Amino acid sequence: MDKLVIRGGNPLLGTIRVSGAKNAALPAMAAALLTEEPVILENIPQVRDIITERNLLAAMGAEVELGYGRAQHRTTLCCRHLVNPEASYELVKTMRASTLVLGPLVARTGEARVSLPGGCAIGARPIDLHIKGLEKLGAEITQEHGYIKAQAKRLKGAHIVFEKITVTGTEDLLMAATLADGDTVMENCAREPEVTDLANLLVKMGARIDGIGTSTLKIHGVEKLHGAKHRIIPDRIEAGTFIIAGALTGGDLMIQGCDPSHLGALLSKLEENGVKLRVNSDTVRVMGDSQLKPSDITTEEYPGFPTDMQAQYMTLATQCEGTSVVVENIFENRFMHAQELVRMGANIKIEGRRAIVRGRTPLSGAAVQASDLRASASLVIAALVAEGETIIDRVYHIDRGYEHIEEKLRNVGAEIKRIGELFPRKASPVAVS
Repeated sequence: MDKLVIRGGNPLLGTIRVSGAKNAALPAMAAALLTEEPVILENIPQVRDIITERNLLAAMGAEVELGYGRAQHRTTLCCRHLVNPEASYELVKTMRASTLVLGPLVARTGEARVSLPGGCAIGARPIDLHIKGLEKLGAEITQEHGYIKAQAKRLKGAHIVFEKITVTGTEDLLMAATLADGDTVMENCAREPEVTDLANLLVKMGARIDGIGTSTLKIHGVEKLHGAKHRIIPDRIEAGTFIIAGALTGGDLMIQGCDPSHLGALLSKLEENGVKLRVNSDTVRVMGDSQLKPSDITTEEYPGFPTDMQAQYMTLATQCEGTSVVVENIFENRFMHAQELVRMGANIKIEGRRAIVRGRTPLSGAAVQASDLRASASLVIAALVAEGETIIDRVYHIDRGYEHIEEKLRNVGAEIKRIGELFPRKASPVAVS
């Protein structure tokens, strides 16, 4: 099993280019199930979850063509012949986004059999909102042996009000509604940039959607969708992770190819902390030569402070001069990184959904273990500022969502290496057209 070995203390100097957003690429790939024609996706990140999704679509009968050389971040998907509308447990047990194929499959083929999702152990991501929405659209749902089975001759437009905001639920039902008979109105929808990116792709494919970017979406169902070409948005969480790394290491780091408009809550909070930032249309420059002030955060749905940046921010809070309070409102089990940070010297006390972080505490290298994707990123940041050597185990979590993170950091001065069985740089075998 791979480990990352990091020796802290080096300032990060130079430029890091942000990859495409994993959480936008996954629903975009699922959207290819809605049409017989090719869907060309650019700026696809090379991470484990993408490989899993490619293999999943190939197992259903999709033709998957991977780009090479300069086009290595492009994937062409053609779902002309879907011979097996199933997402098996073996294929999706490591990925939370498996439910994203449920709506498109039943809308396109009239049936779907999807394993309940796996992924990070950060708390419940209830699928009941997907199920209730599909039932309102006319699907018959049964659940047995860890699988959800959905059937419908053709989905019918409906009025759906989400009991709570759900990103994957919004995306799943949005895709399903594009091929439903009649109009669908969805209220209390997620407004994350990844949802907007999916809606923009669907419009390119011929979908009729009103209210994109708002909490109320109106979808006018169409008979069929066609192929399209689409560039995935930059990964705002990867960008935020590197911004915090730059703020803590005393360097001068340029984060290039990002969309600062997607980072509003984070950038505003970092300015409260005293971080020096210069923001342009697609770059953020962070200068880590200032004393950091404490500030509290509460995770919220977009445009609030993202839960996927909570762990990284907690690492930053350990280096602020004073006490910060971190409140996690999205997932009930997302403080597992805190104990690992304590092993490195942090002063953190957990009280339910609140973490009280007292800084500034010097961090020292230690053997630590990643518990989930974003927790692993927080430990990498901590290791960059710790004295001595840190060994991070179970880094397969970070490979799910960060493209070649050790190479990007090494190129700007970090002393970081990977040991163990190397993560394969090429995708696992899939059906290639």
